[in-house]
Amino acid sequence: MADTDHATDGPHDPPHRSTRRMKVIIPLAGKGTRLRPHTHLVPKPMLKVAGRPVMSYVMDDVMKLGNIEQVVYITGHLKETVEAYATATYPVPSVFVQQAVQDGTAGAVKLALPYVDGPILIIFVDTIFDTDLSIVNTTDADGIIWVKEVEDYQRFGVVVTDADDNMTQIVEKPSTPISKRANIGLYYIRNWQLLADGIAHVLAQPANKGEFYLTDAFQYMIDHGAKIRVVDVEGWHDAGKLDTLLETNQAMLETRHLARIPADFTGATIIEPVYIEDGVTASDATIGPNVSIGTGTTIVGSTIRNSVIGDHCVISNCAMHASMLGDNVKVTGITGSMTLGNDAEVSAG
Repeated sequence: MADTDHATDGPHDPPHRSTRRMKVIIPLAGKGTRLRPHTHLVPKPMLKVAGRPVMSYVMDDVMKLGNIEQVVYITGHLKETVEAYATATYPVPSVFVQQAVQDGTAGAVKLALPYVDGPILIIFVDTIFDTDLSIVNTTDADGIIWVKEVEDYQRFGVVVTDADDNMTQIVEKPSTPISKRANIGLYYIRNWQLLADGIAHVLAQPANKGEFYLTDAFQYMIDHGAKIRVVDVEGWHDAGKLDTLLETNQAMLETRHLARIPADFTGATIIEPVYIEDGVTASDATIGPNVSIGTGTTIVGSTIRNSVIGDHCVISNCAMHASMLGDNVKVTGITGSMTLGNDAEVSAG
């Protein structure tokens, strides 16, 4: 296990400081297999929607709290890329711990515990949420778990509560609607000692389908008298697979008003919302709706909608929808939906 400490407060630190200092644990060691081929070269939390890495939406909200003592990143796949981005973008005290064995979320958080000596936020950064995190500065609960009500509850771990909205249990992928409040991977733990006990308990049990789940440690906390408050988020946007990432791109363009068109951009009919970087050129093109395009890309004689396009791509004579292209991709004469990683080249005929 390799650790790297990084220097302290920088000029971009928020001016406001709460009295309740806390640390943040960010598990991001996964390989992102559902987003291959893009995640062969780009860590899943760094894939872009509406022109920004997915993890930046979450981290920006965290930094606004102004009371973060340290961030502990649990890394694995493409860890050097994650470390370089995090240290350059978020100049707060940080440590990087490699998760050599992918044994589940409890195993990941266990690696961060040597750095924990007070309240913590635990955030899985392959989703984007809409909520006010400042509640952590005033709660008297032992913890908070954020949820979103969903209709397809069978796909998720759902949270069951008592009449006071305190968690009583988490049920993985229930067959009956015992609850529709899905666990979204965002947690605050004030009673960190009891969480550590719960993780130790989970890791001492047989693995559940080869993994050790952090939610089982939360259940341990509840069973030992903890009060974990359940809070609903206003929005929850998944970026863990292609179709949901494209939906999240659309949501960010629409709800966070991130649409952008350079003042000097010409050569295309625009159907808003779209996000277009500087340096994009187009001729005889139709772009949108719900399209993000990276810098230096050229689009000729093509229609693109509901897609995310990387930097320095060349798209010629295509009719493209529901697609995701990495950087430096060349596509000619293709109609339909496609997903191509960095440096790919595809031509019809």
